[in-house]
Amino acid sequence: MSAKTCFHCLEPVPAGFNESVTIQGHAQPMCCIGCKAVAQTIVDQGMTDYYKYRTESAGKVEQLVPEQLALIKSYDQESIQQEFVAHQGDDKEVLLSVEGISCAACAWLIERQLLAHQGVKRVDVNTSTHRAMVVWNDEQVKLSTLITSLAEIGYKSYPFQADSEAAQKQATAKSFIRRLGVAGLMTMQVMMFAFAMYFGMFSGMEDYFEQYFRWISLTLATPVIFYSALPFLTNAISGLRAKQLNMDVPVSLAIFGAYFASCYATLTEQGEVYFESICMFTFLLLLGKYLEFRARLKASEFTANLQKLLPLTARKVEDNEEHITSAKLLSLGDIVRVKAGETIAADGVVIAGHSSVDESMMTGEHHPVTKRVGDQVHAGTLNHDGVLTIEINKVGQNTLVNQIIRLQHSALSQRPRIAQVTDKVAQWFVACLLVFASITAVAWYSIAPEHAFWITIAVLVATCPCALSLAIPTALTCAVANLTKRGVLIKQSHVLETATKLTKVGFDKTGTLTLGRFVIDHTEILDNAYDEQQVHALASALEAYSEHPIAKAFTESASAAAQQVITDAQVHTGYGVAGMWQGQRVHIGKASWFAGPQPKNAQAVLYVNESAVATFFLQDKVREYAQELQQELKQQGIERVMLTGDPSDKGAQLSQQLQLDACHSALLPQDKLALMQSWHNQGDICAMVGDGVNDSPVFNAAHLSIAMDSGADISKNTADVVLLNSDLRSVSKLITIAKKTRRIVRQNLALSLCYNGAILPLAAMGLVAPWMAVIGMSASSIIVITNSLRLLRL
Repeated sequence: MSAKTCFHCLEPVPAGFNESVTIQGHAQPMCCIGCKAVAQTIVDQGMTDYYKYRTESAGKVEQLVPEQLALIKSYDQESIQQEFVAHQGDDKEVLLSVEGISCAACAWLIERQLLAHQGVKRVDVNTSTHRAMVVWNDEQVKLSTLITSLAEIGYKSYPFQADSEAAQKQATAKSFIRRLGVAGLMTMQVMMFAFAMYFGMFSGMEDYFEQYFRWISLTLATPVIFYSALPFLTNAISGLRAKQLNMDVPVSLAIFGAYFASCYATLTEQGEVYFESICMFTFLLLLGKYLEFRARLKASEFTANLQKLLPLTARKVEDNEEHITSAKLLSLGDIVRVKAGETIAADGVVIAGHSSVDESMMTGEHHPVTKRVGDQVHAGTLNHDGVLTIEINKVGQNTLVNQIIRLQHSALSQRPRIAQVTDKVAQWFVACLLVFASITAVAWYSIAPEHAFWITIAVLVATCPCALSLAIPTALTCAVANLTKRGVLIKQSHVLETATKLTKVGFDKTGTLTLGRFVIDHTEILDNAYDEQQVHALASALEAYSEHPIAKAFTESASAAAQQVITDAQVHTGYGVAGMWQGQRVHIGKASWFAGPQPKNAQAVLYVNESAVATFFLQDKVREYAQELQQELKQQGIERVMLTGDPSDKGAQLSQQLQLDACHSALLPQDKLALMQSWHNQGDICAMVGDGVNDSPVFNAAHLSIAMDSGADISKNTADVVLLNSDLRSVSKLITIAKKTRRIVRQNLALSLCYNGAILPLAAMGLVAPWMAVIGMSASSIIVITNSLRLLRL
């Protein structure tokens, strides 16, 4: 009796070991606990086809097999997820690179497959960058399950990381070139025989010689069809399984229909063969796809370049000793030293040193930024001079670089309404195309049966709406990449669409139109029981609890003794700060906080037991380019209004200086909100530009909200757009690029629709040969992509 062999590794099963795993309904013997565990995992993951198609036995090692399964399972580890997973409350968010996406139907299929899992909250697929944003609850479903689920429908996916994606893109490019090489080489060989027969070079030969050359052409064409053209068929089948008609369905019908028709003619020795047309068709189609791939790669390379700026190593300081470590191993609280000319490895706060840092990779502004103790620095930025010692406060997906990448992809993945409409139109167009091709085939079969097949092929190919599906995603990708490069971070998909329709823009004053770097100009004492030093100490102690830009004018001269006696401090949004001092209730804030005589034109008032004891008059500097922005918006016919909580006359003075259309002062957050809602009722499309905590409510009401990066975190979290460089010119640049994007999208749609509208009747009348149809379809897609790439050069 022959010894049993392990079904998994094919090694002999030791005597007395009787463990097995049920695979495809049969109990299969295992040689050890390790093989049993691995085999059971493969079965549980629904990957038993591994055993059906494997060409070599699995090694007897203590790891999951196949190797891809082990890698996928590792993505569930928290330590590994720190590199690519972000947190949204109790949920997690990951950006996946997905191979095999060819059109909008692929995106729909991927989204449906993932959303079928309990715990998946959101899936957004970007067909231009071939990436998917997934938000899920890790307690309900694991990341490895989601990745395996995509593999089951033919899409290989992995967490987006610049280095791994670059390698994958390179592998994809090589695959394209190999398929192109096979198609090109075989096409040349087949064409030689075809031309010779077309021009009578074999006239006078026996018939069996001509049949012999047909068989040679069949042999040469077969690798082109079943290797070079295979991706079209697999994509089409995946779409049909999901009951979706994608762009590869008509292409696959054309290629494989023509091939099998020519094979039938060769076998029966009746009719014409067109192996040369099929090969040339496949070659030209692949060439168009390759050029499209290169254009997509250029449009999406910005975010990959951002991550490539991150250094591999860092100088970690422990016990006053410095040693080199991997940047990926840094954790919160680590101390890192950055010398002149080195790149900062992670986000942190400067705890020692003084230098200037180049932050142009995020802000687009090439002027160095001075960094001192207490300043925030970001991963990927370059230290110019001096030595900085920083304490790490953000790692992994929480760093600014990764936040920028994640938010950019989120904005691109959430398709605007016009893109959703176009996706649906493209699917219906494919359905109508198949119906029209069928009608064309029937009509020509009754008129000229010998031409019916090839005219139908031309119709299928020529009118494939690839350009229509590319018209909007490529333009949006290029526009968002351009803006992000300039320091304009778009967080919502509607931004570019809304920015083109603006009729009114509201501006906060402090920290937006001005720098928000206040200095105390002079102080007036209203109660002689207090001297100037004492009121300044009280004001500084209270303002230490505020994030308002005005607070910095007081905290720079804060008195430690006064701060120690402030208790029960509370921030009252829109009014100021209150607390207890020596048994008395003290406040600092708006002049209108309490009833009684109102001090005029003071930016801040100090109250003791609700009685004003001192007023403070501050100076602030107008932000650079504020005047230039107002003039540009005025030229575009956009109304400009200042909304400020400052009760003094400073707002009116600045409004007059900048020639704004209106100014509203002494506004509480609810006042700004009510004003914004009244504009809505009047039919205005409104934007709000601000930076403070008190701007958060009005941000929610505005059609478009824009936050300065120098402002409060809550305003940046609420806003649709964040200006990473806090440069007001970026507002004008956003509107300009949005309008240019709208023009490009309209041009793309017009080009694709005009092409399909013009080529359809010509192909149906038999005036377009199949090879001409291939060139036309590929050219229309390339023209649309090239037109979109112009947005990168603005």
